[in-house]
Amino acid sequence: MSVVTHTPAAEPAAAVAHFSARLAFETDVSDVRADLLSGDPTIVVVDSRSGESWRQGHIEGAVHLPTAEIAARAPALISRDVTVVTYCWGPGCNGATRAALEFARLGYRVKEMIGGFEYWVREGFPVLEPSGVRTRPADPLTAPAGAACAC
Repeated sequence: MSVVTHTPAAEPAAAVAHFSARLAFETDVSDVRADLLSGDPTIVVVDSRSGESWRQGHIEGAVHLPTAEIAARAPALISRDVTVVTYCWGPGCNGATRAALEFARLGYRVKEMIGGFEYWVREGFPVLEPSGVRTRPADPLTAPAGAACAC
C-alpha cells in the first residue's frame, strides 16, 4: 500500500478551499521582492524581529515593529488600507505568524512571508546592513543559477 495515499488525498473541492486559503494567508519572498521593486503601495513589509536582529540586517523598505510592540505602535505607523506582510527569521521560527496574528487582531489585512529573512537572503535578495546594502550569492538549492521557477 502507498505511504502517500494511506491517508487519501482530499476531494478536489476541499483541496481548492485549502490551497486558496493558504494563498490568502501566505506569500513568498519572490513575490514580496517583485512588489517592492515595482513600488506597489498596497503592501507594507514588517520585520517583527528584535532590535539587535534588525540592526544586523533587514529588508530595505521594511518597517521594524517587534511583535510585542505591534498593538501599541501599528495604528500610528501603518494605514489600514494596505496589506501587511510580516516576516521573522525563517521557516523554523513562528515569529511572523505571531506578528500576523497581532495585526489581524487589530483589523489589518495581513499575510505572512513564508521562508522569512532566511529565504530572502538565500535567494540572493539585497539586505540593508549597517555598512550599506549587501547582496549575497543565491543559494543554488533555493535559486539555481540560470533557472527560473516560473511558478
